Amino acid sequence: MADRDALPLPLEVRARLAELELELSEGDITQKGYEKKRSKLLGAYLPHPPGLEASMAHERRPPMAPSSASRYHRRRSSGTRDERYRSDVHTEAVQAALAKHKERKMAVPMPSKRRSLVVQTSMDAYTPPGLSPLSSLPPLTDTSSGSEEEGGQGEGTPTSSQGSVSMEHWISRAIHQGSTTSSSSSSTQSGGSGAAGRLADVLAQTHVGKSENHSAPPDVTTYTSEHPVQVERPQVSTVPRTTPKYGNAELMETGDGVPVSSRVSAKIQQLVNTLKQPRRPPLREFFVDDFEELLEVQQPDPNQPRPEGAQMIAIRGEPLGVVTNWPPSLEAALQRWGTISPKAPCLTTMDTNGKPLYVLTYGKLWSRSIKVAYNILHKLGTKQEPMVRPGDRVALVFPNNDPAAFMVAFYGCLLAEVVPVPIEVPLTRKDAGSQQIGFLLGSCGVTVALTSDACHKGLPKGPTGEIPQFKGWPKLLWFVTESKHLSKPPRDWFPHIKDANNDTAYIEYKTCKDGSVLGVTVTRIALLTHCQALTQSCGYTEAEIIVNVLDFKKDVGLWHGILTSVMNMMHVISIPYSLMKVNPLSWIQKVCQYKGKVACVKSRDMHWALVAHRDQRDINLSSLRMLVVADGSNPWSISSCDAFLNVFQSKGLRPEVICPCASSAEALTVAIRRPTDDSNQPPGRGVLSMQGLSYGVIRVDSEERLSVLTVQDVGTVMPGALMCVVKPEGVPQLCRTDEIGELCVCSIATGMSYYGLSGMTKNTFEVFPMSSSGAPISEYPFTRTGLLGFIGPGGLVFVSGKMDGLMVVSGRRHNADDIVATALAVEPMKFVYRGRIAVFSVTVLHDERIVVVAEQRPDSTEEDSFQWMSRVLQAIDSIHNVGVFCLALVPANTLPKTPLGGIHLSETKQLFLEGSLHPCNVLMCPHTCVTNLPKPRQKQPEIGPASVMVGNLVSGKRIAQASGRDLGQIEDNDQFLFLSEVLQWRAQTTPDHVLFTLLSSRGTVLSSLTCLQLHKRAEKIATMLMERGHLQDGDHVALVYPPGIDLIAAFYGCLYAGCVPITVRPPHPQNIATTLPTVKMIVEVSRSACVMTSQIISKLLKSKEASAAVDVRSWPPVLDTDDLPKKKPPQLYKPSNPDTLAYLDFSVSTTGMLAGVKMSHTATSAFCRSIKLQCELYPSREVAICLDPYCGLGFVLWCLCSVYSGHQSILIPPSELEVNPALWLLAVSQFRVRDTFCSYSVMELCTKGLGLQTESLKSRGLDLSRVRTCVVVAEERPRIALTQSFSKLFKDLGLHPRAVSTSFGCRVNLAICLQGTSGPDPTTVYVDMRALRHDRVRLVERGSPHSLPLMESGKILPGVRIIIANPETKGPLGDSHLGEIWVHCSHNGSGYFTVYGDEALQSDHFNSHLSFGDTQTVWARTGYLGFLRRTELTDASGERHDALYVVGALDEAMELRGMRYHPIDIETSVIRTHKSIMECAVFPWTNLLVVVVELEGSEQEALDLVPLVTNAVLEEHYLIVGVVVVVDIGVIPINSRGEKQRMHLRDGFLADQLDPIYVAYNM
Repeated sequence: MADRDALPLPLEVRARLAELELELSEGDITQKGYEKKRSKLLGAYLPHPPGLEASMAHERRPPMAPSSASRYHRRRSSGTRDERYRSDVHTEAVQAALAKHKERKMAVPMPSKRRSLVVQTSMDAYTPPGLSPLSSLPPLTDTSSGSEEEGGQGEGTPTSSQGSVSMEHWISRAIHQGSTTSSSSSSTQSGGSGAAGRLADVLAQTHVGKSENHSAPPDVTTYTSEHPVQVERPQVSTVPRTTPKYGNAELMETGDGVPVSSRVSAKIQQLVNTLKQPRRPPLREFFVDDFEELLEVQQPDPNQPRPEGAQMIAIRGEPLGVVTNWPPSLEAALQRWGTISPKAPCLTTMDTNGKPLYVLTYGKLWSRSIKVAYNILHKLGTKQEPMVRPGDRVALVFPNNDPAAFMVAFYGCLLAEVVPVPIEVPLTRKDAGSQQIGFLLGSCGVTVALTSDACHKGLPKGPTGEIPQFKGWPKLLWFVTESKHLSKPPRDWFPHIKDANNDTAYIEYKTCKDGSVLGVTVTRIALLTHCQALTQSCGYTEAEIIVNVLDFKKDVGLWHGILTSVMNMMHVISIPYSLMKVNPLSWIQKVCQYKGKVACVKSRDMHWALVAHRDQRDINLSSLRMLVVADGSNPWSISSCDAFLNVFQSKGLRPEVICPCASSAEALTVAIRRPTDDSNQPPGRGVLSMQGLSYGVIRVDSEERLSVLTVQDVGTVMPGALMCVVKPEGVPQLCRTDEIGELCVCSIATGMSYYGLSGMTKNTFEVFPMSSSGAPISEYPFTRTGLLGFIGPGGLVFVSGKMDGLMVVSGRRHNADDIVATALAVEPMKFVYRGRIAVFSVTVLHDERIVVVAEQRPDSTEEDSFQWMSRVLQAIDSIHNVGVFCLALVPANTLPKTPLGGIHLSETKQLFLEGSLHPCNVLMCPHTCVTNLPKPRQKQPEIGPASVMVGNLVSGKRIAQASGRDLGQIEDNDQFLFLSEVLQWRAQTTPDHVLFTLLSSRGTVLSSLTCLQLHKRAEKIATMLMERGHLQDGDHVALVYPPGIDLIAAFYGCLYAGCVPITVRPPHPQNIATTLPTVKMIVEVSRSACVMTSQIISKLLKSKEASAAVDVRSWPPVLDTDDLPKKKPPQLYKPSNPDTLAYLDFSVSTTGMLAGVKMSHTATSAFCRSIKLQCELYPSREVAICLDPYCGLGFVLWCLCSVYSGHQSILIPPSELEVNPALWLLAVSQFRVRDTFCSYSVMELCTKGLGLQTESLKSRGLDLSRVRTCVVVAEERPRIALTQSFSKLFKDLGLHPRAVSTSFGCRVNLAICLQGTSGPDPTTVYVDMRALRHDRVRLVERGSPHSLPLMESGKILPGVRIIIANPETKGPLGDSHLGEIWVHCSHNGSGYFTVYGDEALQSDHFNSHLSFGDTQTVWARTGYLGFLRRTELTDASGERHDALYVVGALDEAMELRGMRYHPIDIETSVIRTHKSIMECAVFPWTNLLVVVVELEGSEQEALDLVPLVTNAVLEEHYLIVGVVVVVDIGVIPINSRGEKQRMHLRDGFLADQLDPIYVAYNM
């Protein structure tokens, strides 16, 4: 910045430059013209450093690409940034920090978004926030300090020509040296337009180096480069430059070396590489989150700066001079001026054109206030029962453009001795924060609201014209205070004017950090003393003219413009916010016009004036003796003050006139800079190190360093007050002189209490600061101001932030305002709206995490926003050494506003937390912020059998094994070894007994089969197989039928012909392309010699659509069974050996494996017998079955059990429920069924589809009271939530909650457990989810944190033995230990039927032996983790009952951070986070967790889910989500059993086939 001092620019050049700026901002000249004229003007004054010529020439060239100069040049130093936060030094620091990052292109993938979303968020129909004719001033929102009320403001910055020249000069250097490369998004474009192409370059540039690393904080104690930056080039040989391209993607390899072609995987690969960068160093100590997993506790940095100064001494202000003619109370002052000089002007109001609208004189103010006082006390309610008595609270609701009516009402209340509570005008019924105001009014007992005529007309009205009750508000009587509506007080009535006392004078509302609104009570004596203190410190005299731009209802605007002005008979010129919006110069014009002595403004008003002043010749500010800057305590106001002085010094403004002040609702004016006549005394400045500030320590720093905060003094302590600084947390102990703390004030002129809140009052208004010895420093209480700061040399007060904006991250303190300032300084393009940015913290995993939310301009592209976001992250990381957890951009004008137009911070935070912020861009960085995760678990080395015995069994534990009851004695039909013989026997003994009834979707009987009919039909099919199919015995036949009776007949036909049937789900006619290949695959893998099917399907198999999906010529012969031969076969086939194959059970597992299991005749008969015993099935029984009949227990129940046990099966195809959800339950009720079987998908369909229809079903006579058992057939952990909600929902229809239970089967054994009829009810236990991750079972109480309910999977079937074994060592485990469930049983499958004969796989699964103990028994491994637990209950045989709890499949479980996670647990957490998440599936990819959620609702909600999902998984599972994918409903594939096919989903994701709405890569 040296050249600024070298050549100061002449005034006329500065003025001309400023004009150019404005022309450009108003679009009068083009960018090119502007640059040309500007460089001409500056040519003579800029000493060109060598090498700048080129960049200057480059600037003048027309823009080559969107990222070249034009975009950066919009970032002129005027018209870009919110002045409140603008500081050249800071901007420079930020740009320098970014330049440090620039060579290290961050390899972060950009989120991809569906096109429709991109279009929607560009908001074509958008209207800018403040429709002002000054196009250079977009949203002029009325706000000012960093407080909530008044968060955001307009744009643009001063044309301080000196500043702007050197700034630009600096920026052009920084930028043209290549800050275009400093963002990562240039490497990955959204939507994947060739993103992977440049990946290798990006990967090759990933820096790995200690001080330059994004995740490790730079060592800020020394800024020298002691650690040389090593640049490791990762081996990018996997992605050579010459990779063949497929479309716009590259061929890359996944972690398993499987080539996948997709841009998604390119992005993930990029993300993985980002994550390989070194972490922050591990920390040594922990606090224990229970004893399972240790969360790390942030250790204090041993090198952190500590305060070294002496203990501070409280500073006393000058004595409050007692002037003889000061009035004894404010009302007395009003009476004096109203009677002595009634014609003196008190207040002049302006209309929106800046013309004086109305002059209120002291006489009128006095007479009208008396009238208001009389009417309040005597005209509301009745004579006997007045509504308002002295001391009652009334609300004052006046708009910002009517100070006169407000003033009259306020003084009317003071005269009537009622307590005014000024509040904002509620615009709609549910304004942001207006509900909280309602709570305040309610707690103050307000029943009357005073308002003006115009305001009353503008309030929302109900249909009958009355004002509705606002949300959360008490019932109010609205009372209009205009004189014409009031009755005259009688001659003899006169208000009683007393001296000021300790009664409450008024209540000022204050919005807290969490959005709640408190009322600060100010007593009459405090009010008067405060006016006296202001009069003394500002040197107010009678009849002075004061121009007020501030809100007159509270804070500085009220104290100077309404109260102190009347005490001194001053004349206030009030400038309404609406006029400022139209003409930002209005206040300066009024100062000139009225020769104003004093002006009360905020830095925002100075900033607007700078942008708009456009060389107005007639401006003269020499009359001003004091310019009160109300938000002078905001550290970022200093730049506005400097810039304003810079421009207006030439217009007569004297430097000593600028008087920043610090104020708070609780302590009123805390400090104010006095207007001096001595222009030589420079104001106080402090250049503080941000690093020091974050530890609460003052370290003065030279301005060269990057991370500094420059603060200005806010003057000295108020007259008559005592001030000290205390530690912000804990006991109010005095700080040391070089320590930042909360300012506390002891004075009469402070608030008295928070109305109605004695506890909070005590902590704030009755503080007794203590010295280090523990003694209080004063007998009088102090008031906490809520401001953080210190007292510098000469008693000057410095404020560095607010308690409300404080965020404590890992033990370091950061101020929200400072982070806002840094974010706004990162501005290569005019990108986000200036004042529309909110910073707050949310608590995730025991620490605060920083969230930044900003409104982006409607015209910014995805690329722009992503680039801006990446740079903001880098800047905040460099300057504050703190990571941002989440950065969200929302469309313009969508953040909740305060009544004065600022951002409503707490409401924004609330929306963020509940997922209704609807951002259009989100960037989460959990990897860099979350440093307190538990250590990854180290797997213990393999342990031998002996140590397992010592560990588990010597301690007296029983081995975890259990068995069902014996299969018992043989009954008449059990003498047959083969099902085909049972059917022949039934056809002879009970030919007319109905075995099967099939229902249609309307609930009518579609067809039924008796024993004889089935036998006859099977004979004909056998004949057909032998004659037409020419099949030998032992040939395989694929049965492709819809669920129904044909399938059953075909199955027995195969048995009669000696063929081996394989049931296959038919292709879906609407979705042939995806379903037909599976059919083809099963037919081929099972080596079927022919396909039997119905006529319709046989046509479908050979249709044109089918030939598009598969090669139809390679089908084996297809026989349709719709027209059968008439004759019987010569003789029925009888198998010679019961161990030969009866049928093959093919199914696709959830991990996407297709496996066929061989079922022998012995196993099939044993299976049927076991189920018969468990469910007590006899010919007289009826069982309703709503299952898919293609594999597992579903097939056995549908086709086999009825023939074996003789009961009638009522068959309900699950697909019919999509037409008529009540079909299954109506059938159960109509046939008076006692036992029914269904799948989870059926149960879910009923729960969702019939939830609201239980009443109408009841009226249709639906009765479920006869149901004994309703079993869900499943191969997974019981879904407790679903079964419970089903039971609750249908309890009213008579369903007994004990009836609902689940079964458990798997590939090696199709049914291990099934609830059955007798035996104890299924039990539920609660286990600690964190222990499960370590493969341990720890039982906890219901409702304890991290507890997971597990329900027993039904009773173990007869003839089944179970043991729990360690899946690695194959040793048996003890009771209540987690291990793999092994099963020994006569109905186990006899092995996998595989074409490739993968014998190792088969022998392991079906023939395993324990490594010690009982090593003889042959077990089958289920592949599921679970545990056995002996319960207190007894089973039918009188033994204690052993319950089996299934936890989840081994091949579904994910190993992450050394722990074992079951997808369903993470999915449950995710689904709970937001009402729009309908379904969720998770899977690992390399070492990342990918979460896919289905969104029900508008696509605008997609991005709300990203932070919620990330937070939930962090909090509950200690995992960082790597990728969040938001998709449409129905994208997550679910099989017929209702299980999610996560591996299919993973393949679809990696091949980029999901068409996601949004993909977020958490950095």
